[in-house]
Amino acid sequence: MSTASESTTAPLAQAPPSPGGRQRLGARGELLLAVLPTITTLLMLALIEAYSHQRLLFASLASSAFLIYLDPQHNTNSVRTLLIAQLSAAAAGFGFHYLLGPGYVSAALAMVLVIGLMIVLDATHPPAVSTALSFAFQGGKESNLLLFLFAVGLVAVLVGLQRISVYVLRRLTQGLSTKTTSAALPQ
Repeated sequence: MSTASESTTAPLAQAPPSPGGRQRLGARGELLLAVLPTITTLLMLALIEAYSHQRLLFASLASSAFLIYLDPQHNTNSVRTLLIAQLSAAAAGFGFHYLLGPGYVSAALAMVLVIGLMIVLDATHPPAVSTALSFAFQGGKESNLLLFLFAVGLVAVLVGLQRISVYVLRRLTQGLSTKTTSAALPQ
């Protein structure tokens, strides 16, 4: 039987499942999972600052990175869903901005189109709605769209890294629990 102090000090101790259904890791495991999205988001921000001053165009990608950390196995956070939702949102926002100029009409049309596409294509990724709005309000330069495409690629890489991290952490956690169980069994 483990004590409370053992469960908080174990490196990858498992906690009960969260209400969303994801098996929660101990504090150390959760922090390890959060490292990759944090680093990726900071890299994106550094690149954006170096090449563009349109920071708000990329805010939704920080939300995407957090969702991937929160539940990397959920369909909402798959590479397919991320790419379809974010890229169609950027294209819709950029397109309506180009055709109608910046404003609420462009933003409303982009948002409605993206929500419809996400539903029809079964690729719902909520941060994409913010992407559509951001591009509709201020996404006039083609370089912003290209930089956004690059940033989405970074987040897609994050999805792969997070899935690898979850796999490795599960293996480590299973290895620790197997060692603990076998050590506790009488020989």
